[in-house]
Amino acid sequence: MWTFARPDANRVQAHRHAQRSLALSYPGAGATRDDGPAPPGYDHDRNREELGRGEEVFAAAREAIRQWQMFPAPLATIEPEGIPIVEGEIAGVVIRVFGLWFLNAARIVYVIDEPRRFGFAYGTLPGHAERGEERFLVEWMPDDTVVYTIIAFSRPRYWLARLAKPIARQLQRRFVRLSKRRMRELATSSNPQR
Repeated sequence: MWTFARPDANRVQAHRHAQRSLALSYPGAGATRDDGPAPPGYDHDRNREELGRGEEVFAAAREAIRQWQMFPAPLATIEPEGIPIVEGEIAGVVIRVFGLWFLNAARIVYVIDEPRRFGFAYGTLPGHAERGEERFLVEWMPDDTVVYTIIAFSRPRYWLARLAKPIARQLQRRFVRLSKRRMRELATSSNPQR
């Protein structure tokens, strides 16, 4: 759904509620868990960023994901704020592009919560301009580095989005660049020596 004005809280809640009982809009739910193959006809993206080293960096990055802070405002935000990272939870994804506001819906498909790994994947619902799944994960590796990865598979859902696919792919790449930069900042802000 797109509008000329930012969707207010009531509209976001209504959209989330309307999507709650609907099935995911793509095949292969959970395929990002082990970076498996994307379904045929989907673009598959793998992005990785080293955030720093050590437990403090990992803890800060884990908390940033828990708070959905890897979404780079003003390009994209999750609404309402404070949605818990719990399997089945519905997020309103608000995107601003070319002066238009897009309200999308996605469901958390799975959560990874381990001592040295934290993240989750969400999948698109019918009220989303794209079809696919995206995983956000931070890992504290055996060599003490902390790595942030975004793995996704997607394709446009609507005819207009298919026509604008080159623009959509450019926006996806921009989202990744900004998200990686945001995570670097958040993971190292409490410890500037890292």
